[in-house]
Amino acid sequence: MIIVDTALQKRESEGRPIKVGMIGAGFMGSGIALQIANSVPGMRLCAIAARTPQRGIDAFAQSVDAESVIRASSQADIEDAIRSNKPVVTDDPVALGRAQGLDAIIEVTGSMDYAASGVLAAIETGKHVIMMNAELDGTVGPLLKAKADKAGVIYTNVDGDQPGVQMNLYRFVQGIGVKPVLCGNIKGLQDPYRTPDTQRGFAEKWGQNVHMVTSFADGTKISFEQAIVANGTGMRVAKRGMIGPDPTGRDPTLPLRPLEEYIDLLAPHIDPEGPGIVDYVVGAKPGPGVFVLGTHDNPRQQHYLNLYKLGTGPYYLFYTPYHLCHFEAPLTIARAVLFSDAALTPKGAPQVGVVSIAKKNLATGEVIDALGGFASYAEAENMDAVAAEGLLPAGLAEGARLIRPVAKDEPIKFNDVHLPEGRLIDRLYQEQSDLFGLSSHGAKS
Repeated sequence: MIIVDTALQKRESEGRPIKVGMIGAGFMGSGIALQIANSVPGMRLCAIAARTPQRGIDAFAQSVDAESVIRASSQADIEDAIRSNKPVVTDDPVALGRAQGLDAIIEVTGSMDYAASGVLAAIETGKHVIMMNAELDGTVGPLLKAKADKAGVIYTNVDGDQPGVQMNLYRFVQGIGVKPVLCGNIKGLQDPYRTPDTQRGFAEKWGQNVHMVTSFADGTKISFEQAIVANGTGMRVAKRGMIGPDPTGRDPTLPLRPLEEYIDLLAPHIDPEGPGIVDYVVGAKPGPGVFVLGTHDNPRQQHYLNLYKLGTGPYYLFYTPYHLCHFEAPLTIARAVLFSDAALTPKGAPQVGVVSIAKKNLATGEVIDALGGFASYAEAENMDAVAAEGLLPAGLAEGARLIRPVAKDEPIKFNDVHLPEGRLIDRLYQEQSDLFGLSSHGAKS
């Protein structure tokens, strides 16, 4: 926030706000629209693409007269509205992505093809892309980053969500000379067998999408999030699904334990000389939040770290006890547009993928439903293993039809399913494999 706030105030005083388009107008998109309108000088949300345009109108209506929002069906209509400083809504993410007059887009849908089409259009027309879509980023983020590099724009995941907050902390720890060896996420619950039926009450209470809420509970979301962090740092996972110490035994009513107590549970899985690992813990305090474990090999600096209450090592704990999602997301837009700085972006070839695991016994002919559904949950896995076993990426799983049975808790493989025809996400995944010299199943060829 420091420096960024000053730069935004300068843009405001000059009458040159950063002009933003947004793809998605759900729970999080609505919050971002409200935040930009009321709390971010020097930035203006100009256009929203939503599959249900009324949701985009409702998002704008939190801060402007709904009657002033224009419904656009073409790129030209969107551009006219931007020039006229009138809020505009469309159902076409490609038209929004291509529209002239925008500095950046932020993607917040959690979808695959719908989101990818808009992101590609934005990159191709020279706009920075800010991702609040862990699912798409964790599936083809390295390819999208390569395309953004070629176009000369920034591709970044978002500050405020756990991956971006982890990367902020990683950069801080690295910046003071401590070597990060583990990036971690703090969860309150982890149960792979949660379904939309079990999570419906919570979703309705908070006005959230029930499949998204289920993906938080069953481990799908955190698998995508930690894969993104791994791909941004070069880290890996210690094992499929990560370690995930959980003293609660899936009972969220048990008292929280201090985060420091988890270090000994994670330490045996860390190679101090390796690239580091990503992981998570359940039932820790402070939480929710993120943490980084680091090492230092200088005895004098170890003495100082002990003096500053970080203990005797060998692992030093740094943590951020909150993530504020939509409150912080606009700051990532500003970092990209004003400073060409990515909060979190892939370093190169994917290091960790996210694979589908059967949530129940799956029968031949059954069709896998959406992420956070009834058929599957997701786990993070190192890319060499993804390829060696031909594992099905979770980002490709929705709509896949089983051509042979898969037992509960077994990974679903490419040769277990028939994928739907004609999807953009499948083409992008293959393009990513080709770009980085990977086999069609994701490993080095």
